[in-house]
Amino acid sequence: MSGLPREVLKWLQSLDLSYPVRNSRRDFSNGFLVAEIFSWYFPQEIQMHSYDNGKSLPTKLGNWSQLERFFKRKCLDIPHELVDGTIHCKPDAAELLVQLIYTKLTNRTIKRVQLDHEIDFTDRAYQDKLPMHARSTASMAVKNNLKITEFITEPNLITCQQKAQNIVDRHIEYRREERFENPARFDVMPTLGQLSPRKAPQPTYEDENPTPETQPRKLSSRPLKKPTPPMKSRTSQPPSREPSIVQFKEVQVKQLDQNSQHSMRLSASSSRGSRPAIEGY
Repeated sequence: MSGLPREVLKWLQSLDLSYPVRNSRRDFSNGFLVAEIFSWYFPQEIQMHSYDNGKSLPTKLGNWSQLERFFKRKCLDIPHELVDGTIHCKPDAAELLVQLIYTKLTNRTIKRVQLDHEIDFTDRAYQDKLPMHARSTASMAVKNNLKITEFITEPNLITCQQKAQNIVDRHIEYRREERFENPARFDVMPTLGQLSPRKAPQPTYEDENPTPETQPRKLSSRPLKKPTPPMKSRTSQPPSREPSIVQFKEVQVKQLDQNSQHSMRLSASSSRGSRPAIEGY
């Protein structure tokens, strides 16, 4: 009951419900009280004999399926995330749902108190109140924030793995923030970049009494030297595309006729036959 504002509590007591609300997370999870609240405003639309005041998961799903069909007929914008969180008894889900129903049915606004934690349907607010040594680990975070009823309602293994991975990633991010906020508690050593010296910031010249260190330097009146052009290397010049003049020289070649070739062959064969024979052969 601590999560509900005072005007919402008065409104619930004025409806004369079948049983008082002591624990909003537990009492609104099956949807029976929600159906009874709407039956006071829409008596012809909601008949209480169609709803069961049980605690089992099939009873909860049956009651809320009828209520969601009613919300669609009446064009009531009730997010499914709030309904799903209320079914699985997530933190802050039932409180937000009752406040939303109060604003829809009474057309009144609620002076909401600014919370010191983000509403993400997890036990983050409770973990922040505990000492550092008593806070949950990654496995305990999955156990506390992922109910067994979620595995039953959505038996898809990939979907359940994604939910568990999101819880673990969020837990790691929280641990990283804690290490950054309290490095002495975790013996976090500074990195080399943090230990290295930093350059002084640039001086601003908007001061009324500038110091000699902050005064701008005066430029010398000497004329600046013209920069000397770089030496052009021969290899850097691109080859010219102009046609070059090429001179050709005529060479005369004399060929032998057939008679002279025949005589040369005869002389060569006679010279071979006139050689002296080697002894022993």
